[in-house]
Amino acid sequence: MNSMRNKFHVMIMTRMLAVIALFGLALTIHAEDQRSPDQVVKSVASDLLNDLNKNRDMYRKDPAQLHKLIDKYFLASFDTEYAAKRVLAKHWREATADQRKQFIDAFYQSLVNNYGEAILEFTADRLNILPYKGEPGETNATVRSEIRRNNGTMVPVNYTLHKSDAGEWKAWDVVIEGVSYVKSFQTDFASEIDQKGIDAVIKRLQDQVKSGSSSSTKAK
Repeated sequence: MNSMRNKFHVMIMTRMLAVIALFGLALTIHAEDQRSPDQVVKSVASDLLNDLNKNRDMYRKDPAQLHKLIDKYFLASFDTEYAAKRVLAKHWREATADQRKQFIDAFYQSLVNNYGEAILEFTADRLNILPYKGEPGETNATVRSEIRRNNGTMVPVNYTLHKSDAGEWKAWDVVIEGVSYVKSFQTDFASEIDQKGIDAVIKRLQDQVKSGSSSSTKAK
């Protein structure tokens, strides 16, 4: 029992760290931008940290303002549709356009609802972005970094990006200690959708967002 509880705790902490990383470093790299991906990540992180440092107390007191901050740095930059497509995997092809939209919205809001406040602990001394290694003309990229946990240990965090149809680099996944955020949620949702259908999963996420409860544990 303790072993199972410890594994569950590690899974939740890893997932929380992944979402902090995504919220903290959501980015768009424009095609005409000549900087390397790691330089752009540093710039985005700097902008976010400046905002947090100036208004951290306000964000702690006002969840609505915190959600606006997350939207500013995450919604417009992170490719939520591309990520959702991979989270749903085969079920994406089976879903209608309306189901896809509802899932994207519900999934994003559930992440904000469950993990949004964790971004308030994001500080400059927790982040170390490593030099980028890539080739010109690539349509996929990985930006490597390290994030310091509360206990001082450094955790390897890799951000996965792709070049969108609009010619922009957009982040869509984060891999922490070899664990992919997208694949982790893909595993969670796959069996539930197989058993209950995608509408039931969408409704569960929507209900949890409304009630403020966690989506970390599936409905029984």
